[in-house]
Amino acid sequence: MDITKVRELTDDQLLLELTNARRHLYDLRFQLATRQLTDFTQIAQTRKTIARLLTVQTERGVVAPASTPSRRTRRTAVAGGKR
Repeated sequence: MDITKVRELTDDQLLLELTNARRHLYDLRFQLATRQLTDFTQIAQTRKTIARLLTVQTERGVVAPASTPSRRTRRTAVAGGKR
């Protein structure tokens, strides 16, 4: 999805597209793991789409619900907070 199209979306549509893109990335990774993925460029394209959607959300100041904790949060949770 092009950045101009992303900027034309409403906040609700933006959140819906972000959810769909994350689900699509999950499906692509699953296909990659099971050796069913033939077009590997879809992973990079989907990641860039997610980045565009998140960028527009940040520009608007829209707070997106966190679907998963950040990597830093997961690492400290696993390591018990000690590094």
